[in-house]
Amino acid sequence: MKRFWALALALAVIMPAMAQFRFGVRAGLNVNSLHFNKEIFDENNRAGFTGGVMAEFTVPIIGVGADLGVMYVRRNSQFMQTLADKTTEVQNLNSDYIEIPLNIKYKIGIPAISSILKPYIFTGPSFAFLTSKKHIENFVHDKTCDIAWNFGLGLEFFNHLQVGASYGLGMTKAFQAVNLAGDAAGIEGKNRYWTVTAAWLF
Repeated sequence: MKRFWALALALAVIMPAMAQFRFGVRAGLNVNSLHFNKEIFDENNRAGFTGGVMAEFTVPIIGVGADLGVMYVRRNSQFMQTLADKTTEVQNLNSDYIEIPLNIKYKIGIPAISSILKPYIFTGPSFAFLTSKKHIENFVHDKTCDIAWNFGLGLEFFNHLQVGASYGLGMTKAFQAVNLAGDAAGIEGKNRYWTVTAAWLF
């Protein structure tokens, strides 16, 4: 038992000393869709973009770590409503955010190729704060904070370039419809989006 605790103490001291801290830049594209709580609207996927800075912490031996980013994000959405006269009304909703994603990351070291190619998986929350205030007047109001949970995977090349893809599952309301009556009253929507990014870590 004494040996176990001695080993645990040694690891607790050694691991932080061996941990790697790196900083970098990241940019990419996202495809956003809105999911409504009522089947009143039809929605189309729309492309947006993201860019910013990130920091990564990794424990080399076990490959577990975390990354934290500060990203500018543009999410574009389009939804359609069929009116009483059978005509279709199309609305575009373009929202700008400062997003802070925090992910737990696991890098899978394959001995023969780990210095060239290293797969990784990650998951964690993101907190997006609205900066644009571009709502559709008297119809849709954006929420100031959008919280999502991300699931993703990627590849790291030559210990510097990371290319990843993730799915963001909106956990809070991204917008709320206002001044609507009947079946459309109380409409709320959540963002769900795919994101593909490339990052260079120094």
